[in-house]
Amino acid sequence: MADLTRLTAAETAARVASGDVSAVEVAQAHLDRIAEVDGKVHAFLHVDAEGALAAAKAVDDRRAKGDRLGPLAGVPLALKDVFTTKGVPTTCGSKILEGWVPPYDATVTAKLREAGVVILGKTNMDEFAMGSSTENSAYGPTHNPWDLTRIPGGSGGGSAAALAAFEAPLAIGTDTGGSIRQPGAVTGTVGVKPTYGGVSRYGLVAFSSSLDQAGPCARTVLDAALLHATIAGHDPKDSTSIDAPVPDVVGAARSGDVRGLRVGVVKEFGGEGYQPGVEQRFREAVELLRELGAEVVEISCPHFTYAMPAYYLIAPSEASSNLARFDAMRYGLRVGDNGDRSAEEVMSLTREAGFGPEVKRRIMLGTYALSSGYYDAYYGQAQKVRTLIARDFDAAFAQVDVLVSPTTPTTAFPIGERADDPMAMYLADLCTIPSNLAGNAAMSLPCGLAPEDGLPVGLQIIAPTMADDRLYKVGAAVEAGFLAKWGAPLLDQAPAL
Repeated sequence: MADLTRLTAAETAARVASGDVSAVEVAQAHLDRIAEVDGKVHAFLHVDAEGALAAAKAVDDRRAKGDRLGPLAGVPLALKDVFTTKGVPTTCGSKILEGWVPPYDATVTAKLREAGVVILGKTNMDEFAMGSSTENSAYGPTHNPWDLTRIPGGSGGGSAAALAAFEAPLAIGTDTGGSIRQPGAVTGTVGVKPTYGGVSRYGLVAFSSSLDQAGPCARTVLDAALLHATIAGHDPKDSTSIDAPVPDVVGAARSGDVRGLRVGVVKEFGGEGYQPGVEQRFREAVELLRELGAEVVEISCPHFTYAMPAYYLIAPSEASSNLARFDAMRYGLRVGDNGDRSAEEVMSLTREAGFGPEVKRRIMLGTYALSSGYYDAYYGQAQKVRTLIARDFDAAFAQVDVLVSPTTPTTAFPIGERADDPMAMYLADLCTIPSNLAGNAAMSLPCGLAPEDGLPVGLQIIAPTMADDRLYKVGAAVEAGFLAKWGAPLLDQAPAL
């Protein structure tokens, strides 16, 4: 029998539905793979073997009874540890939630279970999704399967690494400033940030509520589309959820026809600070789009250069508010409660012990930006810049159907290289942040290996709000075009673990 861990999600679902393999066999193969390689990768914080096998057996029982299975029934998935999962620990990569077991499922978690997707466990992440390398996890860093000395991106590095290590064919991440797309780029996988409000945030532990967005991670564009369609849709439990039909992302992924499509190359994303090999592979991707029949034009979005400073005022401000709930009074860690301390002292000791350095840094930045006398000067001005960035997108999409850029300025950097330089770390999200500020849809997919270091490079595709299907149409075309040139998927070139 072929290695079940090397199948795509679509292939796995088809084989389970036909009875060629059982869902239990598929789940066990992936659990065995995790046991074999995760000691090196550290993609998972918690593996729920018992729950995964029970979910897989339920799929097999349904097939035996003749029930119609969904398009991803029996397919294993790695879930970022920021989604609540009933009966399974949810830590957000933080000591302050160590051992916390939620009493309810996030909407995304519930939809996955209803679809027969087999959740293998919870993946490692930067604490409360604050980071670009997964080095900020309180439980240790995740390693990039392409080179175990390098970062797998962040904050969702665990989800992306699980895909690249063939520990799971599907994963779920969250994207606040690029935390799905940037890990996808540096691990040679596909990551999608849907339109803000397109996927429910209910049960997603909040970092920055106006920016956080759940989305699919996969090894192929079609697999990402199938997962997107599974988790998307209106949710009355989420006040920011869009009450509108989900775009036909699966149909677009199966089409992949870009003839006549107008593609804009973002002028501001390139030049100084960009690795030459990243720019080379990006130019090759743009040329491929021309060969496939797309019309390519250069587009200027002048306010994109202010996106990063605006983001690092808005996101910490919202984080300082959201993380105030971790106060030692209701759930999670509680330190110093020896009977002679006040509630304020216990709260202070708990937050000191429970939060890591990056989380503390952002809480302090955000609290300062929101404080009396500084709100208008910092947070208010950042929101004005956010409006200008959204207007840049509106002007661009009046001229083109999609925008393209490199996903990240560089390939994966060595673990520890930027640990003491927050600004260098933040630059990893330079190309991805604008889409979070504007709320539109964006995707990263592989476009080759950088010649300098042999590590993956990502192509970013950006579409207007509620035009997520355009991402999949263009992504499928690029994927098929590169597959024809390469002769095999990019991940087949990754070193064996």
